[in-house]
Amino acid sequence: MDRILVASSNDKATAMLVSLLKETFSTCKTSIAATGLETRRAVGSGSYDCVVINCPLSDEYGNELAEIVCTSTDASCVAIAKSENADILADKLEDFGVMVIPKPLGRQYFYRSMKFVSAARKRMLGIRSENLKLHKKLEEIRTINRAKCSLMQYLGFTEQQAHKYLEKQAMDKRCTKIEVAQKVIEMYEV
Repeated sequence: MDRILVASSNDKATAMLVSLLKETFSTCKTSIAATGLETRRAVGSGSYDCVVINCPLSDEYGNELAEIVCTSTDASCVAIAKSENADILADKLEDFGVMVIPKPLGRQYFYRSMKFVSAARKRMLGIRSENLKLHKKLEEIRTINRAKCSLMQYLGFTEQQAHKYLEKQAMDKRCTKIEVAQKVIEMYEV
């Protein structure tokens, strides 16, 4: 992880978290926010790989903040809460993908938890990238099919003739089938 935001109202806990994060991810850049409001502003204006919330903050507990981070950004979120509250908090936040770590923090447990969060984030970003590729491919197929329909409607082509026409035009003009399809659509559906 490259950029981590630490949300903590306790200076001593903040220093300890930053130290643990530097041990876990030696090249990461950490930013600090002391309140929920500061955290919301920081998350809104910057892109972070992870947001670590030391619950409670001075102006809120942190559970709503964790939900906002997970639903409105690509950042992973870790909430750290007293052990008596950690299970309750985990029940509320697990559907959002928030990792809840109980206090007091153990170095080894924190290290393993953060490495897991990092691995889960990488996997999520890979899946998101694949999803975007599939959406793009679907959009291309829709565009090509729309162009075929236009050729069938306005020039009386069969579906097979329209398909061959788009392929031949793409080869002749040295461009992609999607580019030819878009030109066909522009020509007949204006």
